[in-house]
Amino acid sequence: MALGVLLATTATAAPLYPIPDPDPFYAAPADLAAHRPGDVLDVRALPPLPLFPGATVRQVEFRSTNSRGTPIAATTTILTPLGSRPDAPLLSYQHFINSLGTHCAVSRRLYDGDLNLGITTPILNVALQRGWSIALPDHLGPQFALGAARLGGQITLDGIRAAKRLPELGLANSPVGMVGYSGGGIATSWAAALQPTYAPELRLAGAAIGGVPMNLMTMAEALGPDPHPAFGLAMAVAIGLEREYPDRVPLSAHLNQRGLAVRDAMANSCTNELLAIGANTGARDYASNPSIFDMPGDARAVVEENSLELYPGVPEIPMFEWHSPSDPLIPIGAIVNTDRRWCESGVQLEMQRVQMPEHLTAALIGAPAAMTWIEARIKGEPAPSNC
Repeated sequence: MALGVLLATTATAAPLYPIPDPDPFYAAPADLAAHRPGDVLDVRALPPLPLFPGATVRQVEFRSTNSRGTPIAATTTILTPLGSRPDAPLLSYQHFINSLGTHCAVSRRLYDGDLNLGITTPILNVALQRGWSIALPDHLGPQFALGAARLGGQITLDGIRAAKRLPELGLANSPVGMVGYSGGGIATSWAAALQPTYAPELRLAGAAIGGVPMNLMTMAEALGPDPHPAFGLAMAVAIGLEREYPDRVPLSAHLNQRGLAVRDAMANSCTNELLAIGANTGARDYASNPSIFDMPGDARAVVEENSLELYPGVPEIPMFEWHSPSDPLIPIGAIVNTDRRWCESGVQLEMQRVQMPEHLTAALIGAPAAMTWIEARIKGEPAPSNC
């Protein structure tokens, strides 16, 4: 298994963290620990975005919590439509960042022409035209810990809290929906599952998730120790987990010289660069001891702790889930198992299968139905279920 090779045995080499964003706005204040999760730490206006005509753009820094329960500062970008009214709906959209560099944050990529944003721009503009505000959280956290799924869920929930607590946004009593695909779907689904215990006071109308890797372990096994076109993502997840769990995931100690060089090349890279750097390679190419395929117990536990299929809690809000049954990038069995468990637990779940052979195409095809479903939940219409 890919991550098994990369995280084998024990050692003490230090993780490689991303270059901190030079903008002081992203830095945590000295009194961070004195704030509650979701408290607003800072806010600033950003220039208008041609991608979203007429929308006011604000960036909000807020207090959140990392995977060890330690306070962190996180950020979200809020789009407010022209002529917005108080308590109009709020959509928290978790973009598939899937990156390791701080310059890859959604709050940064909105202004530099990221082609991946073009996939989601049309549906977000539809929401703005309906009078909804949109929150776009930087859900990988300040260390860009790709793979730290629980972290993404907590940041998403705290970003919603922050939006509701900022008076000038007028969202205190707004209905809230969440949407995310792929890596953004990970953050969205974890936010839905964690909400009953992490943010029980939040009233959420529902969440739509698509193409979600529900189990990081089975995804690692699917990418495999041998060359794979998308192995760069598996390597990036291992790097991200080491950042979030440096004492439990000793990746760097078990990389050979080529592996360390690839880690260094990936450390500040965005999605497309990660895929290009790792294309058609495998864990055997990078591990210092490729004969060891089983992870030590603690590292395996970290991967399992961040795999929603294995999380015993379930959402208490209506859910919409879509994916392609022939998606070559994510293990479908983990989605099917999660859907089944949620149904058996009484979750109001609507499932849609999109017959497309490619991961990103399924995002486009399923998005209109997901947005229609979210609109109905925000209006308070009864949630359907096809369990």
